[in-house]
Amino acid sequence: MDRFETDYLITGAGASGLAFADTLLEETDAHITLVDRRDKAGGHWNDAYPFVRLHQPSSYYGVSSLSLGRGSIDQYGLNEGFEELASGQEVASYFHSVMRDRLLHSGRVRFLPMSEHLGGGEVRQLLSDRITQIDVRRRFVDAGLLENGIPLTHQRQFHVAADVACIPPNFLSQQAHLHAHFTILGAGKTAMDSVLWLLENGADATQIRWVVPRDPWMINRAFTQPSGAFYHESYGGTMRQMEALKEANSIDDLADRMETANLWKRLDPSVRPVIFHGPTVSIAELERLREIQDIVRMGHVETIKPDRLKLAGGACPAMPGTLYVDCTARALGHTDTWPIFNEERIALQMVRLYQPTFSAALIAKIETSFDNDKAKNALAVPVPMTDTVQTWLVSQIANMTNQFVWSQRPETRAWIASCRLDGFGRAGREVDRSDPEVQAVFNRIKEASMPAFANMKKLVAA
Repeated sequence: MDRFETDYLITGAGASGLAFADTLLEETDAHITLVDRRDKAGGHWNDAYPFVRLHQPSSYYGVSSLSLGRGSIDQYGLNEGFEELASGQEVASYFHSVMRDRLLHSGRVRFLPMSEHLGGGEVRQLLSDRITQIDVRRRFVDAGLLENGIPLTHQRQFHVAADVACIPPNFLSQQAHLHAHFTILGAGKTAMDSVLWLLENGADATQIRWVVPRDPWMINRAFTQPSGAFYHESYGGTMRQMEALKEANSIDDLADRMETANLWKRLDPSVRPVIFHGPTVSIAELERLREIQDIVRMGHVETIKPDRLKLAGGACPAMPGTLYVDCTARALGHTDTWPIFNEERIALQMVRLYQPTFSAALIAKIETSFDNDKAKNALAVPVPMTDTVQTWLVSQIANMTNQFVWSQRPETRAWIASCRLDGFGRAGREVDRSDPEVQAVFNRIKEASMPAFANMKKLVAA
């Protein structure tokens, strides 16, 4: 049996594991070992459908030390006017470079692909069953808690008849030309991407049926732009969000205020959304999505037959020869959280909502900066993934708690300000604070924050 020592054993070489390792490499002289069941670094990006793009600008995704993309503004297409969104292929290639040129090149990182951690530092090579014992001097790091569910590999929760064509979106570009009718299953970002791919590649809206089990709230992408040029969209959006949180008298009232503030969008103005998983859309994308008129709102699909679609809330006739596109996998499915630092492991989770790579990098910085787990956990309250507006509020309470605590620690505040992955602070650093219009936004955010925080707790408890 092979045996060696390492300081940190990270299980999972996806986005979070790599972001953690990158910061650890920068901040310490530690030796790091990453173990992953895939043959390459990059996690689910290696299995992503070909037309997937990031939800957020490339400029604040990935690892802290290596830029992703060119930092450019898209000049055409449905993201026109906003910062570029890397494609799935670009992200996968980027993470391969992170492993090869940053981590392995350092001489302090070892990568064990096609392997699984059995516990206690015992690692099994999947192809040979060979066991390697790794003696961990400092910490085990679990980077698998935020593992994404993906269309290509997820377990379907419905039955498909043998003579029905049902595919993950990975194969849509190869098989779409063989069919005249399409049914998209699911209401998340993958489903939206699939609808948009069909429309942008020449399908008519009348050829598309969309099964939407629960309507989603969507985030206006203008709110997520990180540069000073978008200050009034990003910080102005934060100002409007805080004021909505301060004034809302119910969950529904909050959602209505967020929509009125142009921060949240819905597919159909006459249908109140139920879920909130955090997808972002441009107005151009939303307008195209609204072209689809054949939307089935009868809950989750249960059975697909050539001439019939059975759902939890009823059934409807189906067009024979339809191509069904299974977009029902949920990216970040868990809403539970665990203490991030304990004697046995570091459990990587979000400490800023919808920002897993920033979160992992900051957790690595916290690990290297403080001596005990109590102090570390005080700086890293886990932020659960959201499912509804109510759970979004719960996550925002944790989010704001972390932001406040970080702001009180000069060393943490300075690190965040210098971190490429901090997309939210950048706009505030790139504007003239003495400008009266800029200062007015800052002042209104400050005035609304504490009343908003107090009201959020009331809304959650109601």
